[in-house]
Amino acid sequence: MSLTAANEPPLLPMTRAEYLAWVEAQPRGRYERIHGIVVERDGATAMAPERSAHNQRKMLAWLALRRAIEQAGLACQAHGDGMTVPIDDSDYEPDAVVHCGASLPGDAIAVPDPVIIVEVLSPSSRKSDRGLKLAEYFKLSSLHHYLIVWPDKPQVVHHRRDVMTAGGGIDTSIVTSGAIRLDPPGLTITVEDIYA
Repeated sequence: MSLTAANEPPLLPMTRAEYLAWVEAQPRGRYERIHGIVVERDGATAMAPERSAHNQRKMLAWLALRRAIEQAGLACQAHGDGMTVPIDDSDYEPDAVVHCGASLPGDAIAVPDPVIIVEVLSPSSRKSDRGLKLAEYFKLSSLHHYLIVWPDKPQVVHHRRDVMTAGGGIDTSIVTSGAIRLDPPGLTITVEDIYA
């Protein structure tokens, strides 16, 4: 591991254990580990706070998922940003994630088997959210839905695993109003929930 100034990502690849120890010691900032390399998440530092529209979209997406889970009476939990999704030699931090089944332990920092992942686009994440992360997230056999949310206009791209075809291809739709059906696990949210 390379020595760097406080709160600067290391320059050399790190294992998951090294990354988790390093990131927990940071006084501020948000990070992801992509193919072993630590990167700042969305340029989030003390000097570059999150934009209001981005913050609103991710909070409303989490709230919509939480309410839909409660209404459906499902054994699922909606987690906001801060939880890690480990995939191969990467550790991503989506804006919202849904896990179904037994509740995660209270000290868990990772969601190893998400069913739904939400990313809200930001200037620094647009390319990876729509490309790299799309491919990476669907490596997880548990994942059925990946929602990409525009921060500044009502538009959600819904990528979903097609469970009816061999190999589980990915279907994509762009939703600008109305219902977004997330089945499995059996939830419905609306674009209006996210853009209230």
